Amino acid sequence: MTPETLETLQAARGTRRPVALLTRLPDGAQRLHPDEVLPPALAEAAEAALRDDRAGPVTVEGATWFVQPQTPPPRLIVVGAVHVAQALVPMAAAVGLAVTVVDPRRAFATEERFAGEVTLVDEWPDDALLALRPDLRTAIVTLTHDPKLDDPALDVALKSEAFYIGALGSRRTHAKRIARLTELGHGEEAIARIRAPVGLDIGAVTAPEIALSVIAQVVAARRGKAA
Repeated sequence: MTPETLETLQAARGTRRPVALLTRLPDGAQRLHPDEVLPPALAEAAEAALRDDRAGPVTVEGATWFVQPQTPPPRLIVVGAVHVAQALVPMAAAVGLAVTVVDPRRAFATEERFAGEVTLVDEWPDDALLALRPDLRTAIVTLTHDPKLDDPALDVALKSEAFYIGALGSRRTHAKRIARLTELGHGEEAIARIRAPVGLDIGAVTAPEIALSVIAQVVAARRGKAA
């Protein structure tokens, strides 16, 4: 690996930018996608590797390449350290998501209420999300039912590339939310990105059931399945 390639990979990791490293077998020549212009079939293979998080060989124009995705871990940002969040966090961790729970109410976002692999942030949601910089490998879920907390988070989320945005609340609650977000300048197409009521329609009632419906919908979105 050349110093230039290594430097580019390190910079990409630092900014959570997905890239694919392609190594030609057996001479070891290396290319980076999307930083370099590649033959269409090779670029397509690199895109597939990034999308599926799966490394493997591909033969293009008589040459065999090993395609290795260099992707940041997918993550879930949960706004609201509520009961549903307590059930959602371990499920998200179990499917490989790095989880951050954001809640300025310090009595809620405590280590006693959230055990395991989770990052707790007690800042206001909009400040926290701006610092976390949601990207294409980020899912965001708001759970507080409080417009003072959920709306600022959704405002930032809708301006980001997050692959999933969900908000807890009834259809009536969401209709009011749409009106507020419209006043903030978000158009119909942007607001349509919000999954609300959040989660798959499985008739969920309890906090664990709601959490299950949410994580299933997040996984479906991540894997490119309509849900």
